[in-house]
Formats: sequence, C-alpha cells, structure tokens
Amino acid sequence: MKFKYKIQTKDKKIIEGYKDSADRLSLARELREEGSTPLLIEESEKKDMKSFFKMDLFGSVSLSEKMVFTNNLSGMLLAGLSLTRALAILEKQSKNATFNKIMTTLVEEVTKGNTLSDGMKKYPKVFSGIFISMIHAGEESGGLPQALNEVGLNLKKSYDLNKKIKGAMMYPSIILIAIFIIGVLMMIYVVPTLTKTFKDMGGDLPSSTKFIIWLSDTISDHTLLFLGSIGIIVTIILLFAKLDITKKYFDFFVLKLPVIGTIAKEVNTARTARTLSSLLSSGVDMSKALSITEEVLQNVYYKSLIERAITGIEKGSPLSTVFKDKDGVMLYPIMMGEMMEVGEETGNLSKMLLDIANFYEAEVDNKTKDLSVIIEPILMVFIGGAVGFFAVSMISPMYSVMNNI
Repeated sequence: MKFKYKIQTKDKKIIEGYKDSADRLSLARELREEGSTPLLIEESEKKDMKSFFKMDLFGSVSLSEKMVFTNNLSGMLLAGLSLTRALAILEKQSKNATFNKIMTTLVEEVTKGNTLSDGMKKYPKVFSGIFISMIHAGEESGGLPQALNEVGLNLKKSYDLNKKIKGAMMYPSIILIAIFIIGVLMMIYVVPTLTKTFKDMGGDLPSSTKFIIWLSDTISDHTLLFLGSIGIIVTIILLFAKLDITKKYFDFFVLKLPVIGTIAKEVNTARTARTLSSLLSSGVDMSKALSITEEVLQNVYYKSLIERAITGIEKGSPLSTVFKDKDGVMLYPIMMGEMMEVGEETGNLSKMLLDIANFYEAEVDNKTKDLSVIIEPILMVFIGGAVGFFAVSMISPMYSVMNNI
C-alpha cells in the first residue's frame, strides 16, 4: 500500500514524499529508524484512470444492510446456531447479489477454519477497519455475539448521524435544483416570446434585459451544449475535490463557514469519540484504535491531528495532550480534551468518550433542525432577488416603450 508522508529530518528540514508499506505504523517505525520524525502519514489518494473505472459503482453494500447483517447474525449466534449456518441463512435472505457473494466467501473461510474477521479483511470496501477490529476483539474474548451487537449499534449511530446531515441539506438542494430547471425552461420558452415583442416595439433595452436575452439565446440555440457544459463543470469540481491540495482548502473553508462549520466540528467530534470508545471498550490497543479512527474521519485537518496523537502515544504522552493543544482546541471543543484527561486519570476513558459522543450527536441533531429554519429565509431572499431581477429586466422595457408612445 502506498502512503504519502511528511517528515522532519535531523537538520530540521521538512520533506514530503510517497512510500510503500504494509500500514501506517510500520512506515512510521521505518521512518524513525532512519532518524526522521514523522509529521504526517496518510494513504495516497493518487488514482489513475484505470483504477477509477475499476471502482465498484453498482455492487455496493449499504449501511442499512450491514446493520441488518450484524443484528441478525448476533441474534442467531445467541440463539445457539453455528456461525457457518447463521451466515448461510443470511446469504439466502439477502437480496443484494454483491453481499451474497461476500457471505459465500465468509462461509468458505469459516469452514476452512479461519475466523470471521479474516474473511472480512478480504473486503475492506465493505467492512471498515473499526468493523473488523471489533469483530476480531470479540473473537479473541469469546464474545462474538456481543461484539456484533456493539458493531450494529455503532453502525446505527453512524447511519442516524449521516441521515440527519443529509436531511438538513435535502430541502435547500431540492429548491435550488427546481429553481435551476424552471430558470432553464423560462429561458427556452418564455424569454424568446418577450424578445420578439421587444424587437417589434423597437427602442433601446437596459443592460440587464440584454443580458437575459443573450443568456436565453445561448441556452435556446445550444441547449445540449449548455447542459453538457454544466455536467462537465460539476464532474471537474468533484474530481478536483478529491485532490490533496484542493481537499485541504475545501476542508478549511467548510470549517470556517458560519453554522455549517460548527456542525462539521461537532460531527467530527462525535465520530472521533464514538469510534475510539467502541474500539477501546472492545479491547483494541490505543495506537490501533487511533489509526482506525483516522480512517473514519474525512477532514484532512482532523486526520493530521489524529496522526500526531498516534506519534504522541508512541512517545508515552497522554492522549488528551494532543486534544488540549492549540490545534486540538481549534478543531475539537475544549470539553473534549478536558473529559479525556479525566477519563485517563480515572481509568474510564472509553466511558467518557461515549458520553462525549452522545452529547455532540444530540447537539448535531438540534443544530440540523435549526439549520433548516435558518436556510429557509435565506432561500426566500435568494429566490425573491432572482425573480425580482428577472421581472424588472423584462417589464421595464415595456414601460419605457409605453412612455415613449
């Protein structure tokens, strides 16, 4: 696996590069053995066109399907069914062809004498690091049904959190798409009629009217080219958003937005706390738990902070130290670092992290509800301004002509 790294050499120089390694921790040890201090290690996001087209766009397994899988498998194991029989039953029940193939492989692996987590490692795009680590911990402790139940709860919390965020953005997205469609239809069918009327009346037209007529002529004469251009622009934006440098600026921009930035910070706080809590309570060691948490987070600034936390832990520093420093306070609420410190002192860190996760998930729930209330008047002002501009631009020439008459 290829990783991007940033290191500080003995002479205080900062060097960036790419290197192959089994995982982040192995690469970090290798760089330290060379006398360098790792500052950032992350999986390389360089993708060529060949790998892009190899992406499994249609054979995916939804979060809800994985929730049903873990809950049902846990229930059948608690009822006394063997693991292979329980997996075979779930394979027959699933209507997802991709998931059926995966469960067939899991049955084969378990029949050969391998563990369930070993089989899941073959499908990293379906089973995340936290999923596999918690299952592995449950197998080692003899509590696989309980581990599956815990994974199911974790998936449900992630599902609910994602659903709340998507729900808050659904309303404005639908409104904006509807406005765009109505605007295009007016430019194609309504404005040309008014343009013909203006030409028959004669007279000089305002600049705003000329702009709308030009836009209407462009869309009417080149409709397919216009729609194709919009599609290409959206595709280019999405592709550029995946690049390291553009993603860094985009993530910074999101964190600085009013209201949206606060929600983004609380979402990342809740995900960090819940992931760490679940892994630590399952018996996963701290460094491994932090590495998996880094994979769960999407924002590059949060990933970088977790990477520094891994480095600090390996040097013997308390976990709360990183979350209480300048960068930690900028990204996470002050309460995060303080409660983690209390958890470390009392030996109850996983419980403290769970309390933090529950608190900020509730905060996100409340703020997403408030977000809909805030967005609605902003949309109304935007729509009113657009309609007003169009009305003034198209009606004012008529008044001018009438006055001249």
